[in-house]
Amino acid sequence: MLLSTLLFAFMNVCVKMLPHLPPLEIILFRSLMSVGLSYAMLRALRIRPWGTNHFFLIARGATGAISLILYFFTLQKMPLATAVTIQYLAPIFTAILGIFIVREKVQPWQWLFFLLSFLGVLVVEGVDTRVDLLYVGLGVVSALFAGFSYNSIRRLKGKEDPLVVVFYFPMVALPIAAVYCLFQWVQPQGWDWLWLLLTGLFTQGAQLAMTKAYQAEKLSSVANLNYIGIVYAVGLGLLLFGETFHAVSYLGMVLVLVGVVLNTWYTSRQAKAVLVAPTEEVVA
Repeated sequence: MLLSTLLFAFMNVCVKMLPHLPPLEIILFRSLMSVGLSYAMLRALRIRPWGTNHFFLIARGATGAISLILYFFTLQKMPLATAVTIQYLAPIFTAILGIFIVREKVQPWQWLFFLLSFLGVLVVEGVDTRVDLLYVGLGVVSALFAGFSYNSIRRLKGKEDPLVVVFYFPMVALPIAAVYCLFQWVQPQGWDWLWLLLTGLFTQGAQLAMTKAYQAEKLSSVANLNYIGIVYAVGLGLLLFGETFHAVSYLGMVLVLVGVVLNTWYTSRQAKAVLVAPTEEVVA
């Protein structure tokens, strides 16, 4: 999972290196590469690429595509660490939407953790004059659609091969990006091609590493490692783009991460309690 988080951080840097290209054009190149690599893997493993649960596969692709478009836009318009921090609200939206989509309850303590994270976003927006409220809003909407996307993935658990789920994401994003680029094409120049290529390669590598991590380790231990990404974002933003922050902005980022990590820890603890409870009853 550490490798996956690092590769996603490199992908973020590549996107930020292309501020003059429309986000949908970057997604077009990324999707083309992802479709080709995913399809080749499915063929090699003799897995039917189209699946059977088409509604949730398309829903995962559509909501994921909207989230990605908005996220790439915020990456281009906001400091790297700020955009990444706001995106970490996605697990909170995932839990809230899960009440209605997968019928999972949210415990009282979790609402406190959610409030803590939202407070952190407000702190970041309030003290960083480089952050426009519009872009903060777009970042929050991106995280919201990511929550829809993750719940679609939950509904597909045990019903579709993970590679099929991965394949549908670029399959849905590709035509959306292609139609946009027919009318708003900006010709990449020089080094742009390298950054576009690296965006696709880092994305595919990160997704594969993440999938293997979730299959090999416990969900709670893997999920917590994901938040190391904010450390990468702050470091790379400072090193490559000279991005510095007011001390209070760092406090806001910490509040977001503390809220999300506490929520992940609490959810894991509750799940373990449910598993242990029957055993304790038998012993008693």
